[in-house]
Amino acid sequence: MRIGVLGGTFDPPHIGHLILAEEAWSQLELARVLLVPAGDPPHKRGQPLSPAFHRVRMVELAVADNPHLELSRVDVDRPGPHYSIDMVHLLKEQLDDDVDLYFLMGLDSLADLPHWYRAADLVATCRLVALSRPDVHLDWAYLENALPGIRERVILLDMPELEIASHVLQQRVRQGRPIRYQVLPNVEEYIYRHNLYRSREP
Repeated sequence: MRIGVLGGTFDPPHIGHLILAEEAWSQLELARVLLVPAGDPPHKRGQPLSPAFHRVRMVELAVADNPHLELSRVDVDRPGPHYSIDMVHLLKEQLDDDVDLYFLMGLDSLADLPHWYRAADLVATCRLVALSRPDVHLDWAYLENALPGIRERVILLDMPELEIASHVLQQRVRQGRPIRYQVLPNVEEYIYRHNLYRSREP
């Protein structure tokens, strides 16, 4: 069985996340895609981050009407530090032995993968699925030298290009600008009801 894993802060989850998950599910014939809000991501330390319970609830709302997208709390319910490879190993323990994990990531993340914690272990444990982007150049020679065998473990996924980012949505909320159509209506309503992002410094 093939299961996709899409991690992130999801602060907030937006339609770009959902389209990536849906395209991966369709193109790779995945049984389902797990959206995994990060607990305390090391690369985000020092940056404003909404409490985990808000981010979890927004993901829950975002996937509520899609039977093959699913929230996973595996990262927020464990002690830190929160590295992707530890989250993946916990998922492997929770799922059936015959599950193959497909780790979804941006092309920029793939380019930076040699700097990740235990990157070689992640490559060995999962198939990596990267969103193809024309503005990011992959240096395969560098990646292969740093992580031998990575090329055969990577799938480049074509999908519609969307310039949507969570930090931009936060800024739009602070500025009183609309985020309609960039997040699902129930997520938008949650953001305004709980007064998220309005007073957050960039």
